Amino acid sequence: MFGRLMPTEGKFFDYFNQHAELCVKGAAEMVAMMTNFDNLEHRVHAIESIEKQADKVTHITIDMLHKTFITPLDRDDIHRLIVRMDDILDLLEDAAQTVSLYDIKNTTPEAQRLAELCLASTEKVKLAVGLLHNMDNSRQVLEICTEIDRLEADADHVFRAAMSKLFREEPDVRNLIKYKAIYEILETVTDRCEDVANILQAIIVENA
Repeated sequence: MFGRLMPTEGKFFDYFNQHAELCVKGAAEMVAMMTNFDNLEHRVHAIESIEKQADKVTHITIDMLHKTFITPLDRDDIHRLIVRMDDILDLLEDAAQTVSLYDIKNTTPEAQRLAELCLASTEKVKLAVGLLHNMDNSRQVLEICTEIDRLEADADHVFRAAMSKLFREEPDVRNLIKYKAIYEILETVTDRCEDVANILQAIIVENA
């Protein structure tokens, strides 16, 4: 019986890696969107498609969690990790749809920078998650988590500066509302990446 169950352990890490890769792809599409609005609808569709793929990975992971007798990590940790990772792509989809629904016509340097920080954060999440299968990688995982925290702090700084500039310089209230919404969502993406880092740190402490 255990011989049949044990091989499923590794699949959790495979699904974590698949999801992390999709987070990076979604963030890369967001950078492209915030850089150039020429292919806006294509970018929105691409991010929506990536988010749906990630949803499937999340559902498979949770379903497997319910069916697996022996898990490589604490069940609550597995659930929290995959759900929080899924939040990253949910927010990226929200940002893409907001740009489309609000009919935003132009990007800003601040939006571009926040999108770049989202991408950098998801890339670090991918690196950290990719090392999680082996607790010998604990130190590296913790170092990457520190880098994710730093990126989140950078995003906070960019966000505050962007909001200050927006309220001082944007004469059109409608544009102010639109850009405020985008800035808030993109900054929150880095918050969710930091949440993932916190979960990873807790897993390391519990298992290393």
